[in-house]
Amino acid sequence: MNRLITLILSLFAAFLAGGLILAAAGYDPIEAYRALIIGAFGSTNAWANTLAKATPLIFTGLAVAVAFRGGLFNIGGEGQLLMGAMAAALIGVFFNGLPGILLAFIALLAAGIVGALWAGIAGYMKVKFGAHEVIVTIMLNYIAASLTNYLVNYPFKAEGMVPRTETIPAGMQLTRLIPPNQLTTGIFIAVIACLVIYWMFNRTVYGYEIRAVGLNQDAARTGGINIGRRMILAMLISGFIAALAGAVEVLGVYRYFVAGISPGYGFDGIAVAVLARNHPLGVLLSALLFGALRSGSMTLDRLTDVPTDFVVMIQALVIIFVAIPWVVKRINLMRKRGESIGS
Repeated sequence: MNRLITLILSLFAAFLAGGLILAAAGYDPIEAYRALIIGAFGSTNAWANTLAKATPLIFTGLAVAVAFRGGLFNIGGEGQLLMGAMAAALIGVFFNGLPGILLAFIALLAAGIVGALWAGIAGYMKVKFGAHEVIVTIMLNYIAASLTNYLVNYPFKAEGMVPRTETIPAGMQLTRLIPPNQLTTGIFIAVIACLVIYWMFNRTVYGYEIRAVGLNQDAARTGGINIGRRMILAMLISGFIAALAGAVEVLGVYRYFVAGISPGYGFDGIAVAVLARNHPLGVLLSALLFGALRSGSMTLDRLTDVPTDFVVMIQALVIIFVAIPWVVKRINLMRKRGESIGS
C-alpha cells in the first residue's frame, strides 16, 4: 500500500511540475491537460487510440521487466521487435497456403523464437564471456536495424516505391476491434502475456529462481541455483515477448513489414518497466498511461498551441519522480551497509 501511495504521489508531482513549467513558459496548463484527457479518454475512439498505442508498449515494457527481474538490463528490445516483425511478415508471405488462424499462430511463435534467440546472444555472452548485456544489446539493435532494412529494401521488397514486404494474407491478420481504428485483438495477447509472466514469477520454480537471481546472486548461488542458466532463460523470455510486439504490429496494424515500423517502442519499454517497478501487472497500467499521453498528444496539437514535445517532457518527469524514491531507498540501504561494516 505504501508503494502504491508513493507511486500516486510521484505521478501527481510529475504532472504538477509539468504544469508549472508550462505556466512559466506562458502556456495554460489547465488547457493543455484538458486537451490531453479529451484526446486520451474523451470518446470511444479516443479510448481505442489509447489502447492501440499502449499495446506494443505492454510487450516491450514486459520484456524489459522480465530481464530486470533476472538481474539483467535488456536494452535491445528494439532490435528484438524488428527481428520478430520481419519473421512474422515472412511467414505470411511464404507460407500463405495454410489456414489463417494456424498461420497467425505460427507467425507469432516464429517471431517469438527469433526474438528469443536474438536476445539469447546477449545472455550467452554475458554468462560465457562476461560481456555486459547493455553493450551487446545496443550493438544487436544496430545489427537488427541494418539487417531488416536491407531485407525490406532488397530481397523481400514488394513492388512500389515504399520499402515494404508483400501484404500478409487476410486470414492471418488480427481483427480490428473498432475499425478503422488500429486497436486490434493484439491487446488481448498483450494482456495474456502479462498474466502468464505474473503466474510464472509467482507460481513456478523457474520464475522464483529468476527473481532470486535478480535479487541477490550470491544468495541464489548458495541456494543451489544455476545463475548462468537462469540469466540466459530470462533473456530468452524477454526477447520472445519483445518480438511479439513486432509481430502484432505486422499482423494487426500494418499487415506487412515496412521500414520504420517501430518509432522506438523498444526504448519506450524501458520507461514503462521503470514506472511499473518491473511488476508484470503494473506494466499494463504503466503502458496505458504512456499510451494515453501519446493518444492525447494529437488532440493537444490540434486544440492548443502547446508543443507536442510537452508530452515527452511529461514522460521524462514521470520517470524522474517515480525513480527518486527508489534512488533514495538504495542510497539509504548502501549507507546502512557501510555503517554496519564500519561497526
